[in-house]
Amino acid sequence: MSDRPITEDDLHAYVDLALDAARHGEVERYLARHEDVAARVAGYRKDRDLLRNAFARVAEEPVPSRLNVDRMIAQRHASRYQVWQLAVAAMVMLVVGVAGGWSLHGQWGPPVAVVAAGPASGIAALASEAADSYAVYAPDSFRPVEMRADDSADFVRWASQRLSHPVRVPDLAPAGYRFMGGRIIATAHGPAAMLMYDDDKGVRLVMLTRPMEIDQNAPMTSSHRGDLGGYSWADKGLGYSVVAPLGDGLLHPLADEIRRQLGRDI
Repeated sequence: MSDRPITEDDLHAYVDLALDAARHGEVERYLARHEDVAARVAGYRKDRDLLRNAFARVAEEPVPSRLNVDRMIAQRHASRYQVWQLAVAAMVMLVVGVAGGWSLHGQWGPPVAVVAAGPASGIAALASEAADSYAVYAPDSFRPVEMRADDSADFVRWASQRLSHPVRVPDLAPAGYRFMGGRIIATAHGPAAMLMYDDDKGVRLVMLTRPMEIDQNAPMTSSHRGDLGGYSWADKGLGYSVVAPLGDGLLHPLADEIRRQLGRDI
C-alpha cells in the first residue's frame, strides 16, 4: 500500500477513470473509510454526467472546416513565415540603430550602460512567491487547496517530507481564521508549502513556507502588492510569508501570532 496521501487531484482522476489500477484501488479503499468524501465524489460524478449529456450533441457534430487539421497546419506555416519576416526586419533595424548610435557617440559623449534588474532573492523572493500563490489559489472557489483541513495530519507529514523540514499548521481560530487546507507548490527556489485560512466573511489568508538558501535568519519585513499586504521572515533556515487583503493594523498581529507559534519548537 502506498503512503502517498489521497489528494483532490486523485479524486477527480478517479471520477474520470484516469488512475492506474493500483491507485484506483487505493482511492476506492479510502472512500470506503470516508463517507463524507465519498459523497463529494458522487457529486463530482453527477456533475460529469450532466456535462456529458449537455454536450453530447455537440460532440456528434462534424468538425468545422476552420478546424480542419491540414488547414490549421497551413495557416501555422504562413504565420511562421510572417514571424520570420518580422524578425529579419527587426535585425535590420537593430543593425542600423547600432551603427547610427556609434557614429554619434563622439558628439553625445560616452555610452550609458543599461543593466537589467536581476530576479528577487531571499526574503523578497519569498514575499513575491507568496503573493503569486495568493493570486492563483485564493480566488478559486472550486479547489483552492489540494488537501483539506480534515487531512491536516497527512498534509503536515507530506509537506515535511517534501521540504525536508518540519512543517506546522498555526492555529488562528482565536483570531477568527479557520484552517482550510494546503498544497505543495513549485517555486524557482524549490518546493514550498502553502497553507490557506479564511474568516467568517470569506477573507482568505495564505502562509507560504520553504527552505531558504540565503536570508536563513531574517527579521520580519512588510511588503505590498495592490490590495495585498504581506509580512515575511526567516528562522533557522525556513522562510515564512503571510499575505492577505488586509491593512497592516490587522495583518501584522496575525503574522506576529504565527511567528510566535512557529518559534516555540522550530
